[in-house]
Formats: sequence, C-alpha cells, structure tokens
Amino acid sequence: MPALLKSPAAAAVTLIVAAILSISTFAIVDETEQAVIVRFGVPQRVINQYQHGEQFGRTGAGIIARMPFVDQVIRIDKRVLDIDLPNQQVLSTDQLRLEVDAFARFRVVDPIRLVVSAGSTERVAQQLQPLFGSSLRNELGKRPFAALLSPERGEVMENIQRSLQRLASQYGVEIVDVRIKHAELPSGAALDSAYEQMRTARRQEAATIRAQGLRDAQIIRANAQAEAARIYAASFNKDPRFYDFYRAMQSYRTTFLNQEPDKGETSIILSPQNSYLREFMGGR
Repeated sequence: MPALLKSPAAAAVTLIVAAILSISTFAIVDETEQAVIVRFGVPQRVINQYQHGEQFGRTGAGIIARMPFVDQVIRIDKRVLDIDLPNQQVLSTDQLRLEVDAFARFRVVDPIRLVVSAGSTERVAQQLQPLFGSSLRNELGKRPFAALLSPERGEVMENIQRSLQRLASQYGVEIVDVRIKHAELPSGAALDSAYEQMRTARRQEAATIRAQGLRDAQIIRANAQAEAARIYAASFNKDPRFYDFYRAMQSYRTTFLNQEPDKGETSIILSPQNSYLREFMGGR
C-alpha cells in the first residue's frame, strides 16, 4: 500500500481496475425492470420477475451480483406495454371495407422465453404487431359493420384478445387488453357506395316487411270473413224466418236510411201489398 501511495500512476490504474471490476460484478435492477442473467448465450436466472399480485418494494429489485466479464444482464420492461395498429383495412361480412385503428396492451410474464424467442421487448412488439393485425382482420371479417356499434363489440374484443394470446404465448407475454380506437368507412366513392348499399338494403327490408304485413292482413281478414259466414250460416239454419227478417232489415237500411250525400235523394213508390214491404205488414 505505501508503494502505491508513492506511485500515483499505479494507484490510478488500481482504482480504474477496481472500478471496472465492480461495474462488471454489480448491477442495479429497477422496480420497473426484470433482469435476465445470460452466460455464454444461455439464460441462467431472472431477477425481479413479474408475479401476479406482487407488492412493489418486495420484489427483489436493487443491487445484484454476477460473474464479471462472463454474465450479461438483459433488462426487460416489467410494465404494461402498448402495440399500436393504425389504419387496418378490414372487409366485413356485409361487404363494407373499413379502416380500423386498434391497440393492444401486453406484459412480459416469462422473460427467459422472451429473450430466447425475440431478444428484447422492442423486437417482441414488432413481431406481435402483424399477429395482432391478423387476429383483428380474422375476427372482424366474420361480422357485419353494425356489430362494432352494438354491445356485441365487447365479445369481438374478447375473441381478438384470446386469439392473439394463443399466438403471443410463444414469446412469454400476456395480452392484458385489446381495444378498437375507431372504425370508419373510407371517404370518397367507396363511402358513398356503402351508404347507397345500406339505403338499398333498408328499402328492400321495408318492402319485405310491408309485403308480409299485407299478406298477414289478408289472411286475417279471410279467416274472419270465413268465421263470420260460418256463424251466420249456423244461425240462419236454426231459424230460416229470422234469416229472411234479417236480410229484409239490411235491405231497408240500405234503401231508406242511406245518408251518403253523393247519392242524392231517391223516391220509391210501392203498393202496400208489395212483397218487399211485407215486414212492415207483420210478415203477412
């Protein structure tokens, strides 16, 4: 030690070597990180790995030791990360071409698998993006445009999330959420054509409903008239005299009590002994 004090250069070299050795041996892992220790290209262990329900401050973050110049520390973000998917072209089942903006949130739950398969969170996000787009198009391609404007939208999101999770498991990540920011028809001729197609479909639907209503009304009227005729026939067969009286009353009402202004006034001259007036004579 006294020799080092007499030689400042040697002391400086010793301090530099000690600093390099210390930096190579010790590392600091933040609360928001997971650290994978890799030795000769093979992952050895994980420091501060994410656990469901964990409490920050008790996760193993802080200063760690490693074999100097041999172990490499690969830092993996522990927080929830985003994947943006803008301007996706989707063709719905009602032949509408949509422009969809969506995003997904994911978290790394198996850092070793991620390091082996992708190497970093940036690369895994790049590889998940086309898989996300494929899952989105496959699911929306099975449904009409109206499904995105109804409560069915929640089911659509859940199906996309499950489909993406099956693909993302190979990278050691968990899909936390999937959302569609907005879905709209493209502007220009395509939009006008879509609107016209929707109007035509609604007009056809209205015409179908009206035709069904007319058909049902005719069936109801026909059934009612048949039932009325059956009741009249049953009643008249029981009392033919009453049938004659009823028909005569209907004829009198039409002839003598017609109040319609466009018919004008009518005068009828009949003999009291005329058979038409026999009901006025007591049926004699």
